[in-house]
Amino acid sequence: MADTTTATGPQVAADLRTVIARLIRRLREAGAGDDITPPQASALARIGKAGASTTSALARTEKVRPQSMAATVAALEHHGLVTRNPDPTDGRRQIISLTEAGQERFDGQRGAGPAWLEDTLTTRLTPEQLRTLAAATAILDEVLD
Repeated sequence: MADTTTATGPQVAADLRTVIARLIRRLREAGAGDDITPPQASALARIGKAGASTTSALARTEKVRPQSMAATVAALEHHGLVTRNPDPTDGRRQIISLTEAGQERFDGQRGAGPAWLEDTLTTRLTPEQLRTLAAATAILDEVLD
């Protein structure tokens, strides 16, 4: 992390990208639970948000090899969270969609990450650190407008 007294734009930008990536990973892990892996939770969330998809489309979106995504989908199918059905327009492809259990899991995952973040911020930060983070969040919001 950049020294806060001598930080430069490029250093802060690099640190911010790293921290945001770690935060996203932690939020996904919070929703994963003990029985599925973070990549499986991520794929489940992707299907839950975007709807039914093919394995290759999921792989592109998640930036993994199609073979890796095929293994991830197989594990989700083994857990009863997704189902595969033939693509009505192309019999060579399969459409991956959530089962009822998968939809319930997705709905539960969505609340787990925010709950983890709230708990972590309130239990691990001092009031001064929380105010500093709130100020930094406001600055980031301004930059994004």
